[in-house]
Amino acid sequence: VASDIGVDAAKTGMLATAEIITAIAKAVDEVGIGRNGSVPLVVDPVAASMHGDPLLREEAMEAIRGLMFPRATLVTPNLDEVRLLVGIDVRTREQQREAARVLHELGPQWVLVKGGHMRDAPECTDLLFDGTTFTELTGPRYDTDNTHGGGDTLAAAITSALAKGASVPEAVRHGKQFIERSVQASYPLGAGVGPVSPLWVLDDVHGR
Repeated sequence: VASDIGVDAAKTGMLATAEIITAIAKAVDEVGIGRNGSVPLVVDPVAASMHGDPLLREEAMEAIRGLMFPRATLVTPNLDEVRLLVGIDVRTREQQREAARVLHELGPQWVLVKGGHMRDAPECTDLLFDGTTFTELTGPRYDTDNTHGGGDTLAAAITSALAKGASVPEAVRHGKQFIERSVQASYPLGAGVGPVSPLWVLDDVHGR
């Protein structure tokens, strides 16, 4: 698709094995996707369950660190994924900054350390870092357990903004606004954790 139709931005999500990650790293190099190409690449390093348990074997984690991070325009780990990837258990704003520094040393152009899992904080503060400047993006914390898919939705919203030509800081701000609305519109589903709802956009369209 990338070599035929072309793409304006790309995103990775759950990558289960080192073999898959190796194949993707080779493919993005071939078509000019990633920080060394002309097309931005967002790497959402899905590595932990909703409860913080690891989803990947260590060889897959090492492949994400060694192959995907150096190719990424932006990486978007949550705090559980930070702990699994670099061993930092983030509980404070300073630890969030330390984690961003360590993650940036792995090679991505930008790092977004999401703060949604910092449960004791009254607000949700995500931290964007480009190796020089820290930018805090603070938003409301909604009283809901229905946050399933929040990280995936955020990364997708950021990627869509990058595809439209936004800078990384602009795209991240757009993504944060989008996920805030999606969490606000979340709903229960069955006995587990309910999903966020990106379909609030359709409600806005039909309400006009």
